Amino acid sequence: METENHLRIGLPSKGRLCDVATELLMSAGLQFRRQSRGLFARVSGLPIDLIFLRTDDIPTLCAEGAIDMGITGSDLVEEAGADIQLRMKLGVGRCRLAICVPDDSPIQSASELDGKRIATSFPEVTRRYLSTHGANAHLVSLTGSVEVMIQLGVADAIVDLVETGSTLAANRLRIFDEIGSYETVLIQNDHCRDQVTADRVVRRLEGVVIARDYSLLEYNVLRTKLPEAEAITPGFDSPTINALEDEAWCSVRVMVKRKSVIEAMEKLERLGASAIFETTLSNCRL
Repeated sequence: METENHLRIGLPSKGRLCDVATELLMSAGLQFRRQSRGLFARVSGLPIDLIFLRTDDIPTLCAEGAIDMGITGSDLVEEAGADIQLRMKLGVGRCRLAICVPDDSPIQSASELDGKRIATSFPEVTRRYLSTHGANAHLVSLTGSVEVMIQLGVADAIVDLVETGSTLAANRLRIFDEIGSYETVLIQNDHCRDQVTADRVVRRLEGVVIARDYSLLEYNVLRTKLPEAEAITPGFDSPTINALEDEAWCSVRVMVKRKSVIEAMEKLERLGASAIFETTLSNCRL
């Protein structure tokens, strides 16, 4: 089969982001089998080839046209300075890039970083941050274990990704300033081999990502209280209302933000609604 014009999507070859990307594509109906850490895989039934790459190489290879699309971190896109399109945010892998100093550090302003040693895996992003604050620091570029560099006497501060902050606490560090917030993204180059298929992939992934943010809530409520119930659960566009055998009551089906479901159920219960059920969504089209 001719594959030269197949859409090429770059995926992280290993680690947590590899698992996240694989699960997202599978949930979106892109079925494939990777043979024992192989570098290539074919998507069943679609003109798509998957290439497994180092996560931090994906932005550059996408910009250079080696791949048409890629799943990577927006922090790596910014660090690479890659000329690519951001097709969509995938709603996973959220983190912050922060400047951290020892708990007892006297540093109070960004300008005080001038002349200091800063260890980081993001030298370009860090350099741009420092330039906006008139500071010129010595950057120690590393690929890992940045958080221990102060204890080793290598640096006065670090710039690293922060999720929960537990690692910082363990190393007696505090966040001095945040450079930016990042998450996993789908990117595309400007000369895609198959734009129709690329758009189809985006639409499928949108269905999965949106569904993960919502639940389907179903409940019964008196018709006289329907306006109040709709105010609690207005829905994505509007609720679906069905008649019940008892004409005084109606059944409501509505999409609700997952983070708001419990509060909405409590409010509906106080309103007198009954048979309140939450159903988890796996995919949708809106």
